[in-house]
Amino acid sequence: MTSKQQELKQRLAAVLEDLRGDGGADAEAVWLIGSLAAALIDKSDTQSWTGLKLDMSQETYTQIVQDFQEQGNALWQAGRPKHTYAIQALAVSIVASTQRSDLEIREGEELLDEIIEKAVGIYRKTQQTH
Repeated sequence: MTSKQQELKQRLAAVLEDLRGDGGADAEAVWLIGSLAAALIDKSDTQSWTGLKLDMSQETYTQIVQDFQEQGNALWQAGRPKHTYAIQALAVSIVASTQRSDLEIREGEELLDEIIEKAVGIYRKTQQTH
């Protein structure tokens, strides 16, 4: 296992642990995750977060990861940790999709994607009521 895989496992575990605890109970953070994921889904020809990742080209993957790094850093510096948190959750999911040969990463990705899909559903439901 490479050090990058180990780092990904640690980040994935930390994001999952937080989303199953305090982060998942934070309505604003969940809404931000859902809104960002929904925006990316709506720009694609897919209907779900998982579908978006499955249909993603290498070029799109590279661009999204780069955009997430730049936006995440800028939002963190601007004092917007919940926005940064949302970007981090989606970025970890996307990067994990490139390491599915590792069972632990694949299982963690599946759990994280379930949380993201639920967040998208919550976001879309709030948009229908407004």
